[in-house]
Amino acid sequence: MDGSGSLDRWYDICALEDIPVRGSRRVGHAGGTIGVFRTAGQKVFAADNKCPHRGGPLSEGIVHDSAVTCPLHGWVFDLETGAARGADEGCLKTYPVEVREDGRIWIRLPAC
Repeated sequence: MDGSGSLDRWYDICALEDIPVRGSRRVGHAGGTIGVFRTAGQKVFAADNKCPHRGGPLSEGIVHDSAVTCPLHGWVFDLETGAARGADEGCLKTYPVEVREDGRIWIRLPAC
């Protein structure tokens, strides 16, 4: 447990350098696939990898500011909140991530 009383667990997924700037990486888990995104400002975010519009693989999209654009139809999602931007509607599930002092990225996922 992480001390918050939940059954969530933290997992070491990769080094920060393993994700290119303005790029992403896919991480599998029991509920599907998560996209882990790195911005030009060195922030790291994690969200479901599947666009709610048509299921596009968001980890193959364009990362800009703190958002990602779906490669299929251009929908834009805020990586901090998961909400669609502009006139688009929908929301992604986001996951807490940390870049630790040793440069490793950790993600918190629900226990199975």
